[in-house]
Amino acid sequence: MTPTGQLERAVLSVLWGSTDPLPAKDILGALAERDLAITTVLTVLERLGRKGLVSRERDGRAHRYRAMISRADYVADLMLEALGQAPDRDAALTRFLGGVSPHDTEHLRRELRRDG
Repeated sequence: MTPTGQLERAVLSVLWGSTDPLPAKDILGALAERDLAITTVLTVLERLGRKGLVSRERDGRAHRYRAMISRADYVADLMLEALGQAPDRDAALTRFLGGVSPHDTEHLRRELRRDG
């Protein structure tokens, strides 16, 4: 997966929070605390589109945007990408597992048993 920046993740977060495609002005409104220009939001949406993370559909003269990947898939891809960069995968996995909650550990055990 192509890396995303902080603003790209913020835009994706807005899209993940909506069940319907959103126009850029609504995304801008959801990010009002960042004091962005609409052109900045449109540029970010275009970049996310080139990365295959966002699609757009025509709505009159404007477009509506939707995330093409779920938040869970996005996070899983980030985790796999980080693991792929580790020179010692076993050590990285061990360190990761040592940092997760007991609930997460039990969930991983259940999933491993189910897939095993």
